[in-house]
Amino acid sequence: MDRLGWFMYNWEDPSALAQEHRARPGGRDVAHAMVAKAGEVTGLQVPAEQPNAAGLAVHYGLGAVPGALYAVARREVPGVRAGNGALYGFGLFAMNDEVAAPLLGVASGPTAYPWQAHVRGLVAHTVLGVVTESLLKLFDRAR
Repeated sequence: MDRLGWFMYNWEDPSALAQEHRARPGGRDVAHAMVAKAGEVTGLQVPAEQPNAAGLAVHYGLGAVPGALYAVARREVPGVRAGNGALYGFGLFAMNDEVAAPLLGVASGPTAYPWQAHVRGLVAHTVLGVVTESLLKLFDRAR
């Protein structure tokens, strides 16, 4: 997901990237904004620079935890496998990027970002869902 997202990011229109960066609360990406918010709530000092270990851990945790939940849910609710995991990826994008992050104050509302950022997130998360489902199918066969 990250490699595809960065590929798309690197080819994006500079004015769209500038708009995206202006929309980021405190100039931080979502994971680093979450770390900063946690630092404010707990009173703990967190690194200001990006990237930092705490922000990277949150970033990967935001992928690993839902992935583990999906691995369980796909056995109990086969419909979540729709599109070979594409529905899972789309749902992750919609819930995390478009709903939860703005509600938590770690991202601006969806209209603050250029359409390119939404497309990049949608494509990258959908690919994540398909790759996750494909790997889980391989593990199923190996059992």
